[in-house]
Amino acid sequence: MPKGYWIVRADITDPEVYKTYQAANAAPFKRFGARFLVRAGGFEVVEGSSRARHVVLEFPSYEAALACWKSDDYQAAIKLREKVSTLDIVVIEGYEGPQP
Repeated sequence: MPKGYWIVRADITDPEVYKTYQAANAAPFKRFGARFLVRAGGFEVVEGSSRARHVVLEFPSYEAALACWKSDDYQAAIKLREKVSTLDIVVIEGYEGPQP
């Protein structure tokens, strides 16, 4: 079964308030087996557009990735960040086919 991923691009206007969202999302991330692969490190936009911060979360499955986003506790966490951030989140299924 392919893993699932969240690809997140974020602009944050109040980092202190955003920390309350980060604290609240820890429980659903743990419950659904999330693991940070990328968490706001340095980057260079080589093509297209960007936001100020990037995150990639890995989940055991695509279903777990979707279930986490839809969960009541994650939906409650969203409310903590809505006024201080703009996010683009894509939930995507991993690829397990042939490689070049």
